[in-house]
Amino acid sequence: MTDLARDQVGDARQAGLSSASGLPWQRVTGRSAAIDPFDLASLFLLAALAVLVLATFRDYAITNDEWVQQRYGELIIAYYKSGLTDRAVFEFDNLYLYGGLFDVVAVLLGGVSALDPFDIRHLMSAMIGVAGIGAAIATARMIAGARAGLLAGASLAACGLWYGAMFHHTKDVPLGAAMAGALYFLIRAARDCPAPQLRFVVGFGVLTGAALGVRVLGLLLVCYIGVAVLFNVPSLAGRNWRQLTDRVARSLLGFVPALLIAYPIMIVTWPWAALAPLNPLRALLTFEMLDYDIRTLLAGKIYLMATVPRWYVPVYLTIKIPLLLLAGAALALGTLAVPRPTGWVRPDQAPRDTAIVAVAALFPVLCEVVIGGPAFCGPRHFLFVLPPLAILAGIGLDVVVRATTMRSAALGAMTFGLIAAGLSWNGATMYRLHPYQYLYYNELVGGLQGASRRYDTDYWFTMMPEAVDRLAAYIARTDPPGTTGRVYTVSLCGERDSFLRKAPANLRWAQDWETADFFIAPTHMNCDRDIDAKVAVTIERMGVPIGYVKDQRAKTRPTMAGP
Repeated sequence: MTDLARDQVGDARQAGLSSASGLPWQRVTGRSAAIDPFDLASLFLLAALAVLVLATFRDYAITNDEWVQQRYGELIIAYYKSGLTDRAVFEFDNLYLYGGLFDVVAVLLGGVSALDPFDIRHLMSAMIGVAGIGAAIATARMIAGARAGLLAGASLAACGLWYGAMFHHTKDVPLGAAMAGALYFLIRAARDCPAPQLRFVVGFGVLTGAALGVRVLGLLLVCYIGVAVLFNVPSLAGRNWRQLTDRVARSLLGFVPALLIAYPIMIVTWPWAALAPLNPLRALLTFEMLDYDIRTLLAGKIYLMATVPRWYVPVYLTIKIPLLLLAGAALALGTLAVPRPTGWVRPDQAPRDTAIVAVAALFPVLCEVVIGGPAFCGPRHFLFVLPPLAILAGIGLDVVVRATTMRSAALGAMTFGLIAAGLSWNGATMYRLHPYQYLYYNELVGGLQGASRRYDTDYWFTMMPEAVDRLAAYIARTDPPGTTGRVYTVSLCGERDSFLRKAPANLRWAQDWETADFFIAPTHMNCDRDIDAKVAVTIERMGVPIGYVKDQRAKTRPTMAGP
């Protein structure tokens, strides 16, 4: 961000927007310089988020996918340790279709850390998520100034779909953060076309390789190179096609080092990609044809993952992203229709940069609509579009503040205050949902209350640890004297691994739902309604039940039923 500040100071002064666009950072030469308060606020936001992560990362449950992803990381390491002879990594379900960068690093850190392996995963993923917020801040700041950067970062931090996922969506969030960082370097490098600076090209290459080392959707970044180059082509006036073609060709060649860096990172962390040059494309095509018996909800109707309507992803993004973020992003898109918006830090460059961000935010969703590929768990596999949307939101909200400030300083301050209040309200909602922030729904569907039983909610069964703790307390409170230590059976509407990890000695997993003493189920997909029994524990947030523990001892142990 230091480089960005240096680049922007001259233009900011010319525009007379020092308070909105950011003064230079403290120079390393020791020269005194003011630090923009919005930059300070952005740094404080990132520091506060890091502290919050450290304080709460153990509050989040282990998801179903994490067990197999951890094992996948172990198999990749075993593959290399065996001299590439242990081929088990290519036979482990369909995990070979994914990169294993995050999983390998988590396993390696587990070997040198006293932390639990899954605590390591959650801490790593959350810190990477904070880095993704930092990338959104840096990119919005580069385009529209320090205030836009702060608004972008705060919008993403107060988005439950991102913040709640940071701790346990250990493929989706690292992918999104890597792509957000790569987008920053791409935009910065494209500004210097046809001779992009090597340091920015290298940054883009490293983060593109990291994205590909997580999921094949990192290939989108390669496509964005062409978009960035074309959007930075000068006006056609006074130029012939040969000149333009030459410029585009030289610009594309300038990004070749990025690809040479990204490819080795990808193949080292994704062994299957190294077996054949076209394997990444095969993985991409395979994902488009997946057809598992996975169900999902949309407006109260159940669909199989391969039969969801084309508008599934856009609808979910629209109802799970805070309205303030959506409104800001829409405003930023609206500025693209203005030939030369006034007050920008870089009036000629900002629309080009904003257009690149818009492509990164909208193109993947448009592809899903056009192709009609499989989808489930709401917009989980499209979390990588959230940082670009937040960047757009920061730019758009800053446009509103700038426009009102030009009319009246008091009006501008009031506008910024209203935006801050809206972001604070979103943050308060995150607090009330903790640690289930990923269940957030906006007012378009009536919040979590309106979404319950009509849309996907706790598909990861993350209420399990709280349910087990409260079941243990319930048993201690209701068991008759003299029965302390009695072992009870518990059946689950979900994976048993999380239960086994958390359950005390007096609770044993049972496969048969009907004969188990207790039944734990989320309200997701109405699974709790499969067993009709006394409700012992209700797990709820904001007055909305997200899961139940049911006591069947009246049937299984008539003389032991709780009161």
